[in-house]
Amino acid sequence: MKKLVVALTAIAAFTAPALAADMAPRYAKAAPAPVAYAPSWTGCYIAGGGGFGMWNQENTTYDNLTVPRTQVTATETAGGRGYFGTVGAGCDYQFPAMGTSFVIGVNGDYDFASIKGQHGNGFMGTVGQEKMSSAWSLGGRVGWVALPNLLTYFSVGYTEATFDRQNYTNNLFVAPAGGASFFYTDKQTYKGWYIGAGDEYALNFLPGLFWKTEYRFSEFDVKSNPYRFVATGAATQWSDDSKKYVHTIRSELVYRFNWGGPVVAKY
Repeated sequence: MKKLVVALTAIAAFTAPALAADMAPRYAKAAPAPVAYAPSWTGCYIAGGGGFGMWNQENTTYDNLTVPRTQVTATETAGGRGYFGTVGAGCDYQFPAMGTSFVIGVNGDYDFASIKGQHGNGFMGTVGQEKMSSAWSLGGRVGWVALPNLLTYFSVGYTEATFDRQNYTNNLFVAPAGGASFFYTDKQTYKGWYIGAGDEYALNFLPGLFWKTEYRFSEFDVKSNPYRFVATGAATQWSDDSKKYVHTIRSELVYRFNWGGPVVAKY
């Protein structure tokens, strides 16, 4: 019996290479080509996110009792910085042209902001904290589909920003240094325009979900802000003409309904 086992083992050892040579070689199956996610940019969407903002302003104080009113200070600058949250919505339309695709659309958004800075006035002897508390905009954009899932665009539109009431301290004329001032200025809403640039990227793991990032510059019209007495609310003879500029960088998640066409895959 042992001799039979040894003989069978020897036969197997000598015949295995011959059998392997006669067998057809096997090749690994090539991995399937990756699927490029190519969404439709036609349709409406909602968005939410936040960002960082900075404002800058130019202030000039006037005496309003003279005709014409008299400028009593040189133009002074001040600025602020902070964060904001934003919500928005819009609709886009994608169309082919010149061998590629372009997108046009309309959109609007609202920012909940806390962008703060110091506003000092040497003539009035006051200093106060100034805060941009909200802003909204309505505009449009035009973009180029640089990749099937990447849109680059420029935006432009109308905007308004609200700066809260300023309660001043350190009235050098009457109150002790660092004490409460007898003056304040009211909350004001500034009107202007904005221009921006950004990109929007389709996230592969969930069709309909996009990530948008945009830089935006806004310029606002000049507003006259009368200094008022805290005790009575009556306007004093002095006011500040203020012009505002705002820079923001915003990043948002976008959910696109794709009402204008289905999401398709391209190989």
